Amino acid sequence: MPQLRSPNLPPPDPDALNHCRAVRAHIQAEIEHAGGWISFARYMELALYAPGLGYYAGGAAKFGAAGDFITAPEMTPLFGRTLARSAEAVLMQTGGDILELGAGSGRLALDLLRELERREGLPAQYRILELSPDLRDRQRALLAAEAPQLLPRVVWLDALPDSFRGLILANEVLDAMPVHLVRWLNGELFERGVVDQAGEFAWRDQPLSEGPLWRAAGAINPGADYLSEINLAAPAWIASLAQCLERGVILSLDYGFPRAEYFHPQRDSGTLRVHYRHHSLDDPFYLPGLCDLTAHVDFSAVADAAAEAGLELLGYTSQANYLLNAGLLDLMQTMSPMTSEYLRAAAAVQKLLQPSEMGELFKAIAFGRGMAETLPGFERGDRRGAL
Repeated sequence: MPQLRSPNLPPPDPDALNHCRAVRAHIQAEIEHAGGWISFARYMELALYAPGLGYYAGGAAKFGAAGDFITAPEMTPLFGRTLARSAEAVLMQTGGDILELGAGSGRLALDLLRELERREGLPAQYRILELSPDLRDRQRALLAAEAPQLLPRVVWLDALPDSFRGLILANEVLDAMPVHLVRWLNGELFERGVVDQAGEFAWRDQPLSEGPLWRAAGAINPGADYLSEINLAAPAWIASLAQCLERGVILSLDYGFPRAEYFHPQRDSGTLRVHYRHHSLDDPFYLPGLCDLTAHVDFSAVADAAAEAGLELLGYTSQANYLLNAGLLDLMQTMSPMTSEYLRAAAAVQKLLQPSEMGELFKAIAFGRGMAETLPGFERGDRRGAL
């Protein structure tokens, strides 16, 4: 079992440590079954999503002050209320529903539905595709406690519907998809994988053989000695959404870069990060099952996949531009000034908008089919040319 990194890292309790041991044993068995080596993408998939064991499949607190990180909906209801303007425009054009992918604590769904209720623009259904039974229970409990009148409209899904009209919403979904680690070394391609050495996880590179990953890596030439991530799951995800989207919009907010920035010469160690109790670490083998693993999004790859799937790129901009365009400050002005609620909201809004916080690193990107009007949020600050 790894030792704690520093006194600043809160120690897990005995139940959490036992859970971590079970996750480690599960991954070690997978490595042995695979012949002694698995891709990092497989390691990440197991650490995050192994049924009943992975970080998102287990019962540990993940969101908010008591968890490992805070997402935008947890910071202020103004985030979800602002997204409601985009949602309302899509619903008016399509007459459809909302489908949220990976709804986390349920806070975004709650705030967005409340705002649509105020605007008399509720959809017939708010569908949530959530694979974690624990998170489903938390989402249902939150809605039942704070907006029971809205709960009958919410439907939980086990898979994408065959066809869909309306808004598909994904907030911080792409960054949690398993990624492959590729090393470009003097014109040769290697995949970095995981082995078990005397009970501890360790890295091992092996030559990359021809296939989808080899072709994706071969199209990039970042430097003579360069390590980074390639997300093969994201293009497949976009293709599956495009297949079911009859008419409407896919709106995703996440942190990342266009390809030229993603594979910048100074970013030669990649973007993979570990989140544990509001600490950012660089060792993905630390307390597996108790830590979140993430990588930044290559938005150019996502846009390419959408184009190949027949979707139209409706907009790409920074989160700050998107939220300002969609009326975040207008909503804030409706609040009573200098109250404790207003001051908390102002602090959260600063984090959402400031370039040094979430405003620039986070991006908003939208794809559509059969949409005739500009999507609110993308009127100014267009960055599609950077993709």
